[in-house]
Amino acid sequence: MTAWIESTMAGLLTTVQRMVGAERFELAMQQGGRDSIDGDWRMIASASTFEEGFERLIRVAAAAGWGRWQLVSVDLVAREARVRVYNNWESVAQRALGVSWGASFVAGKLSGIFQRHFGVPTCWAEQTLFAAEGDAFDEFVIRPSDRSLEARLDALFQSDQVTKADLAVALERVRREVEERTQAEHALREKLDLIAQQEEAIRALSTPIIEVWDGVLTLPLFGAVDTRRAAEMMERLLDAITHKGARVAIIDLTGVDAIDAETADHIGKLVRAAELVGAKCTITGIRPAVAQTMVEIGIDLTKIATLSTLREALRRCMRPSDLRTQKNS
Repeated sequence: MTAWIESTMAGLLTTVQRMVGAERFELAMQQGGRDSIDGDWRMIASASTFEEGFERLIRVAAAAGWGRWQLVSVDLVAREARVRVYNNWESVAQRALGVSWGASFVAGKLSGIFQRHFGVPTCWAEQTLFAAEGDAFDEFVIRPSDRSLEARLDALFQSDQVTKADLAVALERVRREVEERTQAEHALREKLDLIAQQEEAIRALSTPIIEVWDGVLTLPLFGAVDTRRAAEMMERLLDAITHKGARVAIIDLTGVDAIDAETADHIGKLVRAAELVGAKCTITGIRPAVAQTMVEIGIDLTKIATLSTLREALRRCMRPSDLRTQKNS
């Protein structure tokens, strides 16, 4: 109850107003009033009409110290309302101080209420009469506005009327932006790492090295073989031959529908590199169209073992005589 004594409330208001500046104080009070109407609107919405609900709110406002409200007019077509407020605590406190900066909190409440009633993004309550200046009441005209409270606060910050409180708000905003940007960068790094892992998995799937028997590896090829893929295949195959001690490497071309001179050259280099690290290469699954192209472009496969199917190559590798020959070679 002590806080509601005129001199006490006036002192509190004066301290805050001096600290942040008159205009910012007014906008902040309006923002606080607008953000406090959830309970007020539930009371209005529970009535059969807006006018009936507003009358209920008038009784509550009077009991809470917000003064006696009077709904003078509401025009839904023009989206305009006029409200009078008698003995509002803000005006009472300002009279005690001998100042008048407006009943901003009540103005914010009225803006929020009629914003919902008119169904518009934002409203502005313009105070036309001031009880703190000797008028019989505070009067407000509420209309839709194309500028929100937040936009008005931003405009105030951009002007010369920057206060320490504005600077504190700006620094906090910068801090939040830096924190959000850091989080976004962290999330981006995680996504890039995931993409790199997926690319590695795709590369592994595109050049699978399969150990089908002791000392026997197979490399099934699919699609086109460009320079980058050929280098990856060679690296993976040579590593597998070295680590597993393989003596036979089967390169299966069943999944290759067409071939050109560059692809054939890559396959030839792959075979020669495998033989240099001690593995005998066999090529299987050459399709008729691929064989015809190889002949037309003059690819010499006479020094490379070729078989029609992967199954035949595996059968030959598993013959004891072939395995002894491979071990002795």
